[in-house]
Amino acid sequence: MAGKKILMIVGDFGEDYEIMVPFQALQAVGHTVQAVCPDKKAGEAIATAIHDFEGQQTYSEKRGHNFTLNAAFADVKPEQYDALVIPGGRAPEYLRLDPRVIEFVRHFFAADKPVAAICHGAQILAAAGVLNGRRCSAYPACRPEVELAKGSYAEIAINAAVTDGNLVTAPAWPAHPDWLAQFLHLLGTRITP
Repeated sequence: MAGKKILMIVGDFGEDYEIMVPFQALQAVGHTVQAVCPDKKAGEAIATAIHDFEGQQTYSEKRGHNFTLNAAFADVKPEQYDALVIPGGRAPEYLRLDPRVIEFVRHFFAADKPVAAICHGAQILAAAGVLNGRRCSAYPACRPEVELAKGSYAEIAINAAVTDGNLVTAPAWPAHPDWLAQFLHLLGTRITP
């Protein structure tokens, strides 16, 4: 099986695990992942954030690692990619304001290519208008956005994921094993012991 070419759209203060883990895991099984951020080039970095659950009513946020981009946003031609990954964290709240991000996301849905979004990544999906009639998981605080975008919010366990057609979503990073497994299935990736 030839590896797929996957676009990952990231931004400052995206969730550290939700960027690092899929970026590395997808490459480990033979795929090419190009991580891009609006107005940044390959070799430049974004700041990530670590979100944790420590007993308060919502997650806490701490500064994460610097994540180095390996492609330039300005060079992206979405038709050259086989799939899309949208991590969560705080980045989606500003990334969804970029018309090029919205255009890229709409391409993947119009072409029925695999899309994996996690946590607050649903904010970008809602802004792109691609959730109408779709079952979509997200961080619970994003439920209103999913429903206002005419999606059906999937209320699932924090460590679970859901697939609806070409879309795989999950509530947060504890779902990585299930989320990535379902995405790999959509990509046609077979892993044998």
